[in-house]
Amino acid sequence: MHLSGELSLPALQRALDALMARHESLRTSFALHDGQPFQLIAPSLPLPLTCVDLRQVPVDEREERLTQLSEEAARLPFDLSQGPLIRAALLRADDRKHILLLTMHHIVSDGWSMDVLFRELNALYTAFTRDEPSPLSALPIQYADFAVWQRQWLQGERLDAQLSYWKEQLAGAPPFLPLPTDFPRPAIQTFRGAVARRTLPLSLLDSLKRLSRKEGTTLFMTLLAGFQVLLRRYSGQTDISVGTPIANRNRAELEGLIGFFVNSLVMRTDVSGAPSFRELLRRVREVALGAYAHQDVPFEQVVEALQPERDPSYSPLFQVMFALQSGVEQSPPTSALSMESRELRTHTSKFDLIVATVEGSEGLDCAVEYNTDLFTPDTIHRMLGHFQTLLTAAAEQPDTRITGLPLLTEPERNKVLLDWNKTSTEFPRHGCIHELFSVQARATPHALAVRFGDESLTYAQLETQANQLAWHLQGLGVVPDTLVGIYLERSPSLIVAMLACLKAGGAYLPLDTSYPVDRLSFMLRDARAPILVTTQALSGKLSSESGVHVVAMDTQAEVLARQPPRAPPTSTQPSHLAYAIYTSGSTGQPKGILVPHLGVVRLVRDSDYIQLSSQDRVAQVSNASFDAATFEI
Repeated sequence: MHLSGELSLPALQRALDALMARHESLRTSFALHDGQPFQLIAPSLPLPLTCVDLRQVPVDEREERLTQLSEEAARLPFDLSQGPLIRAALLRADDRKHILLLTMHHIVSDGWSMDVLFRELNALYTAFTRDEPSPLSALPIQYADFAVWQRQWLQGERLDAQLSYWKEQLAGAPPFLPLPTDFPRPAIQTFRGAVARRTLPLSLLDSLKRLSRKEGTTLFMTLLAGFQVLLRRYSGQTDISVGTPIANRNRAELEGLIGFFVNSLVMRTDVSGAPSFRELLRRVREVALGAYAHQDVPFEQVVEALQPERDPSYSPLFQVMFALQSGVEQSPPTSALSMESRELRTHTSKFDLIVATVEGSEGLDCAVEYNTDLFTPDTIHRMLGHFQTLLTAAAEQPDTRITGLPLLTEPERNKVLLDWNKTSTEFPRHGCIHELFSVQARATPHALAVRFGDESLTYAQLETQANQLAWHLQGLGVVPDTLVGIYLERSPSLIVAMLACLKAGGAYLPLDTSYPVDRLSFMLRDARAPILVTTQALSGKLSSESGVHVVAMDTQAEVLARQPPRAPPTSTQPSHLAYAIYTSGSTGQPKGILVPHLGVVRLVRDSDYIQLSSQDRVAQVSNASFDAATFEI
């Protein structure tokens, strides 16, 4: 509680002690007798107020220190055998600003109790600062009275009827909701958590209320239906069980008590098929009304009766909770002090997900408590956006099938449909590989183009040797789209031969020297390559291929050296073939993949893909028969 204004410490201590005297649950501890727990109610029990003065802490560090102390208070465990099971600490930030930390064990309190405590503490403090008596009327009963009554009332036929309902309702339910997670699920369930928030707009809240009135459902039922559709879409499961808390205060005498009354109900809904959202609302309404009619049996007794298959990595019957809660009513400030209740970050999560919604002045406030060992913050924020999108569509068009309700937010739709499809990039579309290389060779003739051990070629040398081989290949009949086999070891000659095939107007077919002869022969025949560029030593391995003209670069070096050093004319266009690469053939016969000049130019000249400068060097790691070699070369 944030306290602003002039604080009377004696009045605050007196108000806390009055609360302890008023509510037996705050004076209750739990001891063991013959191995069984039983409650001990102390006749009187003061509540010590620990005070911490932070005025000496530098102002810029004070907020961080306040947060640190608050979170430490939340993490400090209780000893259930020693009361009180509530702690109070007062942090003094300055003369007119205090934070009152009230930490209670869940065994003596629940969410409703927080509202009771806040309201009564405010009323008591206000009265005591004015030297007035307590304005609170005496409580008609205490929590122990309720506990005794419940044990006596819920037995025999009543208990059997309630348990029979839950046994039938949850029979055969999937034990686990397979939500996609960002991290592998730990072998043992953890409880580290965080909270993500989002406010759905007031206009959407009003639309959901109108739909609820029209369909005879509560706002909770409508929100739950939307949430279960979301879970179906995320998990792919059509049998969805979601837990929900219920106040379990169905008698007026219980409304003003502090204690653990809340119960958990399992809302199991069939979301199979493709019903409209309107039809799903009817299913959810029926499930919810059945659960409300059998809400009295404690959840742990339901688990005990069902005996579900237990797994230490997740909680039984449900792993996700959904709730619509009433907002905390902030009490009007006294003349000297205002009190404002605020939720504290505890960094815990009791389930995989807990979605808590509250009607606020600006719309529907959604808070998702999530397990941080399963989900990242981005995933949960994205889920909240999907929830809003889905509810908006359901409220506007309830007759839409739930499988057709949209999930993506507008930015996500733009990213998927537009941004990710902006694949057009600027690159030279009218030049072939060899033409662009010639431009580079003229620009940097003396720059190193290829290095292999002690051998090297400058751009000018590579250009000249490739031109001379290209003239020779043209003389053998190479025209655009003619495939020329290249059967060479990794060496500068390999690069010369590839470039020469392109300059001649043809395309190259790289043949890995480590391949079996049968595979190489198949590739030559299948590609109908009329020419094979190789060396004298290698040519004998494929000499049996009839009709293939062999060009041995080593023994014909003098012939090639007499060819013109300039590039031969060609009619090659960017759409003509540059090379063919064969698949591995692991699923059957190897297949030749034909790649045009344009594809290679797009690969290496697209600035969005790679940026190379004159200082960069690229190693040719891949063998020439693997497509990755294209980029490296």
